[in-house]
Amino acid sequence: MLAAPGLALARAPGLFDAPKGPLAAVGWSGFLDMHFMADSIGALLLATALGALIGYHPTTPRTVDTLQEADMPKVYIMYAFVGAVIGVTVREFGMVIGVVVFGIGGLIRFRTDAGSARDTGRLISVTLSGLIAGLGLPHFAVITTVFTFVMIYLFDSHPGCRVRICELPVDRLAECAAAYRGVLERQGCKIISERRSIGKGRVEFVFRLPRTGTREGLHAALCEAPIDVRGEIDWEVE
Repeated sequence: MLAAPGLALARAPGLFDAPKGPLAAVGWSGFLDMHFMADSIGALLLATALGALIGYHPTTPRTVDTLQEADMPKVYIMYAFVGAVIGVTVREFGMVIGVVVFGIGGLIRFRTDAGSARDTGRLISVTLSGLIAGLGLPHFAVITTVFTFVMIYLFDSHPGCRVRICELPVDRLAECAAAYRGVLERQGCKIISERRSIGKGRVEFVFRLPRTGTREGLHAALCEAPIDVRGEIDWEVE
């Protein structure tokens, strides 16, 4: 076991050596390399599928309490995709690019306030697209950008929301929760979790809006709940 690193280096001489001279850029002719493009797309698809397999594990919804936890599957997929992009780039240009990427990642992590893990994933993706384009792989930069665009479109078509209804009658909390749950379901929302606070007379729903739904329209529908089960509505949207 102690000799394994040395054996690996002996079998792959120059793996961690600094490149001599400029990197060999493929350039625009890379769009004609169908083998590389198919191989790269396959790697990105596999990484996305594996990230989704972990992110959307069947037991995950049972532990979701907050909007951030509801969005974590998207973050897993995005970071699996980012890892695949780094892997393909390192395979094409060597480990020196990996050092550059991790340096950029540290700069983004500590010097950029992206606001959320989801936005950080997007920021890293567009940075990698620019880096790959600058390395002379425009075809792979286009593939990376298209993948990112499609994932953002799919993720944002069903935005996550959390609505908190307060000041409900404590003795009728179950009835109030059922009334508001019915409104959400009739509006086409996919409910991820529901929490009731009996002592505070409050119920919270974490859910996803339908593709054609809007928060304004759903808010109006919630405000039409019967007066005897109506409460104060507070929103949180991703």
